[in-house]
Amino acid sequence: MRLIDSIIHDIERLPEGRVSGRVTSVKGLLLECAGIEQVISIGSRCRVLAHGGREVVCEVVGFREQAALLMPFSDLEGVGLGCKVLAEGRESVVYPDESWLGRVVNAMGEPVDGGPPLAKGAFAIPYRNTPPPSHQRKRVRDKLDLGVRPLNTFLTCCRGQRMGIFSGSGVGKSTLMSMLAKYSKSDVNVIGLVGERGREVKEFIEDYLGEEGLARSVVVVATSDESALMRRQAAYLTMSIAEYFRDRTQDVLCLIDSLTRFAMSQREIGLSAGEPPTSKGYPPTVFAELPRLLERAGQGTKEQGSITGLFTVLVEGDDHNEPISDAVRGIVDGHIVLERAVAERGRFPAINILRSVSRTMPDCNTPQENVLITKARQLMATYNDMEDMIRLGAYRAGSDAAVDEAIHYHAALEEFLSQSKTENAHLEACYAQLAKILGIDDWKRFSRGEEELVKREPPPPQPPRARKK
Repeated sequence: MRLIDSIIHDIERLPEGRVSGRVTSVKGLLLECAGIEQVISIGSRCRVLAHGGREVVCEVVGFREQAALLMPFSDLEGVGLGCKVLAEGRESVVYPDESWLGRVVNAMGEPVDGGPPLAKGAFAIPYRNTPPPSHQRKRVRDKLDLGVRPLNTFLTCCRGQRMGIFSGSGVGKSTLMSMLAKYSKSDVNVIGLVGERGREVKEFIEDYLGEEGLARSVVVVATSDESALMRRQAAYLTMSIAEYFRDRTQDVLCLIDSLTRFAMSQREIGLSAGEPPTSKGYPPTVFAELPRLLERAGQGTKEQGSITGLFTVLVEGDDHNEPISDAVRGIVDGHIVLERAVAERGRFPAINILRSVSRTMPDCNTPQENVLITKARQLMATYNDMEDMIRLGAYRAGSDAAVDEAIHYHAALEEFLSQSKTENAHLEACYAQLAKILGIDDWKRFSRGEEELVKREPPPPQPPRARKK
């Protein structure tokens, strides 16, 4: 029945007529075409019949002096002046299906894992879909257990929240993404690897994600050697598949790695189409496309589920104030900062808690949970302020009670924030473990308001040993 339905959908999408034009100019990665500019629009698909019988699928990215500007999804080998261009009569849509779970697809929605062909679903979802109306969306409320101890406690994420993971290269964001995919309590994972190294794709799927994570995931892959359109469309397809499962009232965890490569592909497209460069060479469309993509994640309507979005940002030169990082931070509902200095100390995930924030956490937490988290943050902030003096031995124990307390709890809190990639940390257990570190033996009584957080004095400093003569 699925095969018959797919054939019916293919027949319904066949164009009623065919309009053709000719290639008039080839400049770099851009084609100029005349003869079809009256029947196409921005985002339309065209097929160029190259020499040797090869077909090149292109997308309309602009118009210039009565000519359409096309950019290919693949290389332009065999394309020359006078090549025939066929305008596609259908919209750029995808037909996801429940059977896509456990599969790896490219940006066109085609399988690349060596498995059987994918079945087409009954409903079309545009690659550039619009989010539900803001006044019809549900509010972000229920917590989502991500299975990662630092995130569950200090950066609690709610269903339908959007978070950015800001990191330099080689700091551990791929490992963190695999932990989120394996251990989160979401119904479905949709993972987009945008501009990823070809070598790392199979490693991520087999070693990091594993069979357990892949079984409830759909992975979209566009490697760094593919065209800018393919890399950009991989991000669009990831969101479209996530919206399909959201519309089936499921809670979806959407992971995209990375938004920086999505922005770079849009920069390449924009500059080729003649846009003026602005900050760091990024054209204006980059900063227009980022919110359009990210706003598609979030809570659905009453009849829909939710899309919890976690998007990585590869900060250039470890500069967290570069244009893409700054733009994304202003759109999402919180940011997770992975810091190289923390990774060099050997603590993974290398999350800098004091520089990270979850904007929805205070309202989703109980008053007791907020008291617990605030106390732990104060201890870490106090130690961070005096860290240089402590390491140099310039601080003398007993000089400041707050600093003595921070030193007393520092080792236990550092161990609490460390987690191996094979460990699954449950949400309630994380709170109980942190409460025990801070001297609360009965977390259940404290969470019910029957016990208060009492400041326990650290053990008195030991007098210095007498030197031997």
